[in-house]
Amino acid sequence: MLGDNRNRRFLDPQALARLASMPLMARRTMVGSVSGMHASPHRGASVEFAEYRRYIPGDDLRRLDWRAYGRTDRYYVKEFEADTNLRMCLVLDTSGSMAFGSEQVTKLEYARRLAGSLAYLAVQQGDAVGLTCIGKEITRSIPPRRTAPHLRGINDVLQHTEATGETELVARLHEFAETTRGRALVVILSDLFVEPGSLREVFDHLRFRKHDVAVFHLLDPQEFEFEFRRPTKFVDLEGGTALLADPSDITDRYQKALEDYLQQVRKIVLESAVDYHRITIDEDYEQVLLRFLSGRLRGRGLR
Repeated sequence: MLGDNRNRRFLDPQALARLASMPLMARRTMVGSVSGMHASPHRGASVEFAEYRRYIPGDDLRRLDWRAYGRTDRYYVKEFEADTNLRMCLVLDTSGSMAFGSEQVTKLEYARRLAGSLAYLAVQQGDAVGLTCIGKEITRSIPPRRTAPHLRGINDVLQHTEATGETELVARLHEFAETTRGRALVVILSDLFVEPGSLREVFDHLRFRKHDVAVFHLLDPQEFEFEFRRPTKFVDLEGGTALLADPSDITDRYQKALEDYLQQVRKIVLESAVDYHRITIDEDYEQVLLRFLSGRLRGRGLR
């Protein structure tokens, strides 16, 4: 499967080979279509005991616990945790602000690397992956599947998607929550250029729909450092009014606004139990994914 993707400039075969030793785990129970490595809310066949329940006529007699019968003179059936596969839905912000990058890579290009790598890892372990691209509207929506041809189709979309136009991230995520059936690992890749308060409702909506939500919050180093020395024209990549300003007049206010914004986002994700990762796009994306995967392994536990 890796050979089919060597021409993708956002995929690094060596990085994928190193990351492949780490499983991609769900933090919540999943409802899949085939047996897999993720916990299911249903009972089934597994090596991990769940509980006893009273025998009901018609139950498989092979599951009777005769030792429990000898101790209690009652019939009990052993139940085990069921294992299933994962459905991962990648949600990619393609609004104009994702085209920004002060160095060699833009936010969108960095998001491509994360999304393409996660899609590959999911399909490699037998899980299904889908892709939704969001700008002012949902521009592309590919339902989750777990085949190599499907993965190639996702990579085609990732390679040719461009960042442009306004963002309606919040409204489109609500739409996504309403139209995505079944439980899924929803991975949002965005710079979250929205009012922080509106994110709380979105995350709560996704969690209400039983989704496991992870967010990669992508920011450029220059957005933190704001190192401008002379009057600069600031252009809104989503179509707003350009602003000519002297950095000495606005730096303090900008830094305070940024600090307040990040504090609000952090409070919201903590209260919403979202798997949140704030990233500057000069970081090594392989290390970012390694932290993401290892954190999920610790948080869920491999069964």
